[in-house]
Amino acid sequence: MRRRVYLIAVLAVIIAGLFGACSGKKEGAGTDASASVKSPASIVYWSMWNEAEPQGQVIARAAEAFTKETGIKVDITFNGREIRKTLQPALDAGEPIDIFDEDVERVSNTWGNYLLPLDSYVTRTYSTTGGKPFADVVNKTLMDLVKQLGNGSIRNIPYQPSAFVTMYNKDLFQKAGITSLPKTWDEMLDACAKLKAIGVTGITVDDAYMAALFGYCMDRMIGQEATLEMVKNNDFSGPQVLEFGKIWENMAKNGYISKNAASNIYPAGQVEEVAAGKVAMYLNGTWLPNEIKGNAPNMNWGAFAWPAFANSGDGINANNFGAQSFGINKNSKAADEAFQFIVWLTTGEWDATLAAESIGIPMGNDSAWPPELAEAKAVVDATTMRLPWAVGMEDSPDINAKIKENFAKLILGTLNAQQFAAAMK
Repeated sequence: MRRRVYLIAVLAVIIAGLFGACSGKKEGAGTDASASVKSPASIVYWSMWNEAEPQGQVIARAAEAFTKETGIKVDITFNGREIRKTLQPALDAGEPIDIFDEDVERVSNTWGNYLLPLDSYVTRTYSTTGGKPFADVVNKTLMDLVKQLGNGSIRNIPYQPSAFVTMYNKDLFQKAGITSLPKTWDEMLDACAKLKAIGVTGITVDDAYMAALFGYCMDRMIGQEATLEMVKNNDFSGPQVLEFGKIWENMAKNGYISKNAASNIYPAGQVEEVAAGKVAMYLNGTWLPNEIKGNAPNMNWGAFAWPAFANSGDGINANNFGAQSFGINKNSKAADEAFQFIVWLTTGEWDATLAAESIGIPMGNDSAWPPELAEAKAVVDATTMRLPWAVGMEDSPDINAKIKENFAKLILGTLNAQQFAAAMK
């Protein structure tokens, strides 16, 4: 009997202790964070990269280092570009996704309803921001862009910035005796003539960038606003379309644009022509050196803004720039930890590593640009007007297809300038 009473008393003490401990922990978490130890969180990140891409490789290593530093586990799903199809159904189904990434405009516009506002997060300091608020140590132009896209609120954080520029082979320019970069169309023609004299074609294009080339030319002829009106009204009857036809009819006749450009299916032009040293220029983007570094590991890259025309359009200060970007799911239960990881990737060591290994533009103000993009930095720094992607010419699949079909025929010579303009109507 005495033994039974003793056991009951012991059990009562243990049970009381358990309830007291639980009660004390809960109270401590609510009143004094130091009174309890919070277990490390785990964040789920759906990535737009493939695991084998340089970006994917760096992000995977950065996540391991982040976990080692903070104790916060990062569970990464590498979706590749299929994320454009898979993310929204997953979010709608309530899958526990904390972070996702993609193009800055797509994250903001397509998935904006799923985003957590981040305005309070960007004003805080973090371990990699040197005692300064996050917003003060990263690219202000891009932060202004996401604020604009978010109607005054910051809802996604840019990284892997990029710019649409004319990438060129500096060694071929030097061999041809081109001593200054083309700023006007006459200077562009002069460069093409000098390149032709040494047996090199001036420029090429793939089907993926034909609409962008057309859009840039329209911008330089009539300006951004009028160019976007063409798209909005599906009206290609203006004299600028005929002028474009004449310019590129002559480019083809003079041998300044590759004969293969009409039939190039991406990435044929950049791989088989630019990387091979057969063509010197390509209106493309700062991502090009990374895309073809396996084909041209020793390419001496340069960059300049698409030249201005002798019209009333925009000058070389108008260019498209953008970035990939991170968004945090508004339903995330680990938003603080998710933003910590975003800061980890966009400032300090890992921002610089990502830029170096992917030959990309860094997000942090103090991170070094890769040497392949040194001239691209000058273009970005001088840009005062942001053009939308392809200056709107890819916004409509029908317009995009119309440009590609008729531009290819123009290059081949099956359409002359007049016929091109008529076909574009």
